[in-house]
Amino acid sequence: MFLSGLLASLVGVSGVVALNTGVAKLPVLGYNTWNAFRCDINESLILETGELMVKHGLLAAGYNYLNLDDCYSEKNRSKSGDIVASAAKFPSGMKNLTNKIHKLGFKTGIYSDSGWFTCGGYPGSFSNELRDLKTFKDWGFDYLKYDNCAIPYDSITRQGIVGRYQPMADAVAKVAAETKTEPIVLSLCEWGWSQVWQWGKRFGQSWRTTGDIEPHWLSLASIINFNSFLTTSTDFYGRNDLDMLQLGNGNLTDDEAKSHFTAWALMKSPLFIGTDLRNVTKETLEILTNREILAINQDPVYGESISPFRWGVNPDWTSDPINPANYWSGQSENGTVFMMLNTRDEATKMSFNLTESPWIRAGRKYSVRDLWAHTNNGTAIRNFTATVPPHGVVALLLKDAGDEPNGIFPECSVWWQCTDRNGTRVGG
Repeated sequence: MFLSGLLASLVGVSGVVALNTGVAKLPVLGYNTWNAFRCDINESLILETGELMVKHGLLAAGYNYLNLDDCYSEKNRSKSGDIVASAAKFPSGMKNLTNKIHKLGFKTGIYSDSGWFTCGGYPGSFSNELRDLKTFKDWGFDYLKYDNCAIPYDSITRQGIVGRYQPMADAVAKVAAETKTEPIVLSLCEWGWSQVWQWGKRFGQSWRTTGDIEPHWLSLASIINFNSFLTTSTDFYGRNDLDMLQLGNGNLTDDEAKSHFTAWALMKSPLFIGTDLRNVTKETLEILTNREILAINQDPVYGESISPFRWGVNPDWTSDPINPANYWSGQSENGTVFMMLNTRDEATKMSFNLTESPWIRAGRKYSVRDLWAHTNNGTAIRNFTATVPPHGVVALLLKDAGDEPNGIFPECSVWWQCTDRNGTRVGG
């Protein structure tokens, strides 16, 4: 099935200017409570998680946000109309909690919803956007995940989805101006039903593009497939959010976990850990703290996602939630990034011509850095080949190493339409 309708709808996406509020130029790295704990959260658990992030080197690796998700409040607002933190879960109060989180070295985030209620049934922010944003700011939060459940009737809002998100974006700007402080980072959780990648940059620093992630390979493959058609909407200050990292939460193999982390990081998604750090494995921590992969996610020179240059299993531009694009590349400050993703159920020999990537120069050789083995693997000339494990990944950084040797035949790496000065076709 070809995505002609989707592709048509994406015309002009890259022309939308990202919202530069001075915060979140790069993808946010951190922890979110939802995947591991759902509604079973409290202040001692949050602080313990922060301490474990420090202990396990996650803060040092760049995961500097510690965020609460849903279910932190009482079921009803106060008599004056304010959201009230749960007295049972947060007896010391939110301001005390955020002070302690900040002292650990983190920024911190909270959650709300554009509807009557949050997805968990707690008070949403509809018609209370400015009131709630002031509350979150007074509590000391730096980040807001803004969801899309319990939407009021059309006869009440008289707005589409863009209009329903506008009041909270306005509140963020107004509170920042009034307090003369950095604006709260606004992350839209809209699930992509209204093609949020086309308009999300007007309001937030990231926007969810799909439904919730699940802890198995088919969910990961489906999310990668969908987002393979949206890569041009990611750049500095605005990016597709592929949802939270599911490492350690399901039945992923080590190779699948590496593929998950690699795709999310190189597509410049925000990276929020959703693992119970009280039971985290050494293998999961090694994946999460791969500094060579994280450095590309946090590249200060190139903010764009990697993109497919060949689909592999399927013809190019095919949408297949089981077999997304296999061959990807993009720019980084230190060279050209490649990702080979094996969507098959068995180990597969995969190869590509270097100049299939638009960021590679013909007639040059390239040094090869394996970003998972952390090894320098010699020099590639024209082609690269590797055997990739089932549902596994190879991530590479290629750097220009000078002219390729003389006398290589054919004279062009892509021989069709390669022509001698006298008009003779070469290599065909």
